[in-house]
Amino acid sequence: MGLPGRWINQHFFTVSRELTYTMRESVAVKHSGAEVAKSSAEDVVRTFAQSVANGDRSDQPYPHWVLRGCFPADTIEDILALPFPAPLLEGVSGKRELHNKTRRYFDAENRKAFHVCEAVADAFQDERVTGLIEKEFGTDLEGTYLRIEFAQDTDGFWLEPHSDLGVKSFTMLLYLSTEEGHENLGTDIYDADKKHVGRSPFASNAAMVFVPADNTFHGFEKRQIPGVRVSLIINYVTDEWRAREQLAFPETPIA
Repeated sequence: MGLPGRWINQHFFTVSRELTYTMRESVAVKHSGAEVAKSSAEDVVRTFAQSVANGDRSDQPYPHWVLRGCFPADTIEDILALPFPAPLLEGVSGKRELHNKTRRYFDAENRKAFHVCEAVADAFQDERVTGLIEKEFGTDLEGTYLRIEFAQDTDGFWLEPHSDLGVKSFTMLLYLSTEEGHENLGTDIYDADKKHVGRSPFASNAAMVFVPADNTFHGFEKRQIPGVRVSLIINYVTDEWRAREQLAFPETPIA
């Protein structure tokens, strides 16, 4: 009797996942020993500021922006090379918190371990970036904390419409992956009645930005995901955020 198709598919994904992890780990090790100049926090600050200056704003169904060329090219490459395995969904999706145990962040530990985590975190902690975000996007970040999640979504992933309103004062969804077929994997946008009205463009080093409000509904309609959909979720959260271990600088709020 042959093996069940479900077992074969799961086994194939597991093997592919482990191979991808090994390849990423090799690249990360290679990068750590390479005698080449890496983009610094200063470079990230400069490139992000340029992307904001050239960003496109839409007010429908709520104010949001599309930014392009957000980070230096080698920063994107190094983020994609981080040796973090994509989590297994095991048939469960709809909310990211359903998989809290396997989520990854640019937290204190990873900032110390990886230059790129430190550079990106330092840039978004920099007062020039926080001041720019407050001015250009109309939010108040004083007293908030930086939280950067490294998200890896695989086939079967979906997110119900949600607004981010509450403890988040800013949301930036930075798309990273470059695989074929990912151009249709942008964030889904909904109106105040949670009716689907659009989708942000997905391209590596492009981002969707918004300030959470009671109508900023967004999510991800279930559809095929080839390979791994990789992104960074950059938030500034209030002091009410309980999972302090997720924060980049848990003891240092934005001034």
